[in-house]
Amino acid sequence: MFFVLPLQILDFGLARHTDSEMTGYVVTRWYRAPEVILNWMHYTQTDLDQLTEIMKITGTPTQDFVQKLQSQDAKNYIKSLPKVQKKDFASILKYANPLAVNLLEKMLVLDAEKRVTAAEALMHPYFEPIHDAEEETEAEKYDDTFDNMELPLDEWKREFSFVMF
Repeated sequence: MFFVLPLQILDFGLARHTDSEMTGYVVTRWYRAPEVILNWMHYTQTDLDQLTEIMKITGTPTQDFVQKLQSQDAKNYIKSLPKVQKKDFASILKYANPLAVNLLEKMLVLDAEKRVTAAEALMHPYFEPIHDAEEETEAEKYDDTFDNMELPLDEWKREFSFVMF
């Protein structure tokens, strides 16, 4: 017998806008998105090595990307790097499905604003054999209106009384 169950992936570890004080310890230790590393103020050699490895494939960031960085240290670090051209993913992944390679190229864009969204990725032809729009839901945009509010505890409880743990 074969069952197909809906899958929902939730990770609220970084459910907020990036800022200069983000910690690098709330995400997978073996891979952290470049924007998480670059906007974190306390680099280790491991972080810099990881960035170097990422940029060996994605290429050195553009000046446009560097200008978006909040940390002057990050900007200086990127500017100090030798210029590296983006690698051709198909030449690296010679035996992979070409559709998978195409999707990976869209997912592994250094600039998060230009990276494919999860919804866009699900619409990619690679997922066509398993794609079922009726089974997929897209989360609403994160409401950050409460991020910097200082409310008494009773008010917080009233605002979020619907949350069940």
